[in-house]
Amino acid sequence: MFRRFLPKIKAASNVVLNLTTGGAPTMAIEERLQPALQLKPEVASLNMGSMNFGLYEMLNRHKDFKYDWERPYLAGSDDRIFKNTFKDIAYILESCSANNTRFEIECYDIGHLYTAAHFLDRGIVKPPLFIQSVFGLRGGIGPHPEDVMHMKRTADRLFGDQYQWSVLGAGANQMYIASMSAVMGGNVRVGLEDSLWIGKGQLAKTNADQVSKIRRILEELGLEIATPDDARAILKLKGGNNVNF
Repeated sequence: MFRRFLPKIKAASNVVLNLTTGGAPTMAIEERLQPALQLKPEVASLNMGSMNFGLYEMLNRHKDFKYDWERPYLAGSDDRIFKNTFKDIAYILESCSANNTRFEIECYDIGHLYTAAHFLDRGIVKPPLFIQSVFGLRGGIGPHPEDVMHMKRTADRLFGDQYQWSVLGAGANQMYIASMSAVMGGNVRVGLEDSLWIGKGQLAKTNADQVSKIRRILEELGLEIATPDDARAILKLKGGNNVNF
């Protein structure tokens, strides 16, 4: 499935393409690994711990579902664990080490930062670390400004100048937390994977809606948007010509 669209995006744009190793909590680790292992992207996501991953509260917000699988999938999430053991994390990192893929290290809680530091100490990941702090998902750290600041303070203490910080705010928290990160010197992630909204009660039509909105906010704050090649330089990526698609 990835091979059906990745070459088209690469041919049409200079963007950095980031592939998931998270997949879904219902997938085995071997299945989740395959896109990053086989396609050798510049960046791939990697979750830093096992956690409860509750989406069941969405059942109270929506009455009509388009597909038969949606309601039971959400309902079953109150008994679902997103498994990422130390062994799983090491397996993904070591399997992809020859690919020179930089990992988007996803940290849903403070302990995940310490796990990232553990793998840095073991030499299994190399700086600069790309730390993506995730806020507002049930089972992880909350979206309060104090949570955002605590995550940043802890990452600064653990990694110093060996990392780049970015944030992901789930749902209605998306733009608030992105703006906080930018003011604190961090980077931002937006998109329909993380939030379906463009404003209160208003669904975003495309990922581009959210990208355009956060760009406007950041530029109004006097900040400059990195180009893809700027991002490659900041994260020390291997370049778009060194992928397997």
